[in-house]
Amino acid sequence: MIRIDSLAIRRGPRLLFENSSLSIHPGQKVGITGGNGCGKSSLFALIQGEVSADEGVLTIPERWVVAHVAQETPSLDCEAIDLVMDGDRELRRLQQQLEQAEQTEDGVRQGELYAAMEAIDGFNARNRAARLMQGLGCSVPQEGMRVDSFSGGWRMRLNLAQALMARSDLLLLDEPTNHLDLDAVFWLEAWLKQYEGTLLLISHDRDVLDRVVDGIIHIERQHMELSSGNYSAFERARAERLAQQQSAHERQQREREHMHSFVERFRAKATKAKQVQSRIKALERMETIAPAHVDSPFHFQFMPPKKNPHPLLTIEAVQAGYRGDAGNIVILDELSITLNPGDRLALLGRNGAGKSTLMKLLSSASTLLQGRREEAQALQIGYFAQHQLELLDLQATPLLHMQRNHPEATEQELRDFLGSFGFNGERVLEQVGPFSGGEKARLVLAMIVRQRPNLLLLDEPTNHLDLEMRHALTVALQSYQGALVVVSHDRYLLEGVADQFLLVARQQVEPFSGDLDDYAQWLRASDKQVQPAEANSIQKEATPMLNRKEQRRAEAELRKQQAPLRKQVNTLERSIEKLEGKRVQLEQRLAEPDLYQEDAKVELKQLLQEKGGIDQQLEREEEQLLLLYEELE
Repeated sequence: MIRIDSLAIRRGPRLLFENSSLSIHPGQKVGITGGNGCGKSSLFALIQGEVSADEGVLTIPERWVVAHVAQETPSLDCEAIDLVMDGDRELRRLQQQLEQAEQTEDGVRQGELYAAMEAIDGFNARNRAARLMQGLGCSVPQEGMRVDSFSGGWRMRLNLAQALMARSDLLLLDEPTNHLDLDAVFWLEAWLKQYEGTLLLISHDRDVLDRVVDGIIHIERQHMELSSGNYSAFERARAERLAQQQSAHERQQREREHMHSFVERFRAKATKAKQVQSRIKALERMETIAPAHVDSPFHFQFMPPKKNPHPLLTIEAVQAGYRGDAGNIVILDELSITLNPGDRLALLGRNGAGKSTLMKLLSSASTLLQGRREEAQALQIGYFAQHQLELLDLQATPLLHMQRNHPEATEQELRDFLGSFGFNGERVLEQVGPFSGGEKARLVLAMIVRQRPNLLLLDEPTNHLDLEMRHALTVALQSYQGALVVVSHDRYLLEGVADQFLLVARQQVEPFSGDLDDYAQWLRASDKQVQPAEANSIQKEATPMLNRKEQRRAEAELRKQQAPLRKQVNTLERSIEKLEGKRVQLEQRLAEPDLYQEDAKVELKQLLQEKGGIDQQLEREEEQLLLLYEELE
């Protein structure tokens, strides 16, 4: 049992929470929620012994094996599957001891160790690691790839697989779905349901919380409190509690009336199509929980676009991909889409199928190999993608970012606008560099909303956002008047904003008639139709050890076939590393006060131009690298 008694934690002079007491029983699955910076990650750090409590105590059983996801992965030259297997520390200890016993020809010791290995199913460990990797989206060839050949997002998947590999008593997961797409989220959700140990899960994905946990620890106003049930039960209880406060009652009623009127308008024009009915259910759910969010710090809406032409964008008979040294690499073929104001599309498909390629094609012609892409003269695109967080000027403030884009607006107008995204008071005058990922994401969203786009492209917009901001974004999108295309693993967002799903698979983009439950069934059905090489990997338990050589030979042949692509990947990774090094040097120089003196204007201008060129080159090369990764997958 985990016991917390009168616990208090501070981060510097700032109090995160205090006077908190609760107990978590063995086998219990508990979600941890609260706004960004409230102390969720600090609680994990305390459990792992990385920080100390300022007051009170936290105790866990001494013999418990605690597993967590490493936040960084060094550039290792070992195979990815070996990194995952490292998560089972007892397995690695027994393997090392067995190797020593074999070297000394100690038959008795070997027998003891073989029995110990059998007891923990150690001889099947490689198969277990392979299944974990495949569940999280890794292909069979990726199992044998060097760790240092993976991108940062893929290394996080390996770290997650490593944590799941541990036969743990306590599993700590901090936003595990951030680097996953929807199919991997489905798999992880099923895995966590079957996990027999105690689970502490920090997550802003309400669907995962609803389906996995049986308790919620919510941190708010410097206090930590445990309630039973899933996140929906917590929201209902919170809404009832807030309703008892007269100060919040009138605001609750306004929130409920707003959502009710929207639900009724949508219902009036809806058909019986399954996706539309699914959205109605989602809207009704939002109407129910709206009172639970009356005290949210985030309240914003999309202003109507200045112009909304029909059509906004037409794509006809398109091939999309990239041009390589050996010729064109086609990721999407025979693609035709017309986007009009009011279209609300969500893209489904496995990782690497081409969703990001399609989003880039919609945003520009950068991936167009052949065909026609025609945009309206008044097209105004708002494109949110994770890499844009890295394009923020780290030395600039939120207010300065907005002033650069909207010089006609008054400072007070921009302050009021930023306040609706949680940037209040002096926060608007602080440099962006130290901001959290969630704060940077909110700033990028604010900049996009202020542009008044008539085509909104959202690629995993909820990564790093807390539950309150996710809810605010979903509500704001309800009344958005332009066309919307979204890629997300957040089912709450998809069900709340999308009228139509498009399935990206086998180089095609086709309408998907079902809802997200049907998509989960489609994923399971397609898993049964895996390629022979993948099937062999999944069924390794029944494969004699002698066939392992044949499998390795086949995998080696596949790696040989992919060698030209890997060469391009290595070249780009080296180039990106050099460019990032140059950018760091430039940023360090740009942060020096003397550069902003009157006599340094020429140097400042040169440095800014150089940094702008490096930023543009980095963006181009990172896009090309992403396409190569997708092809290798």
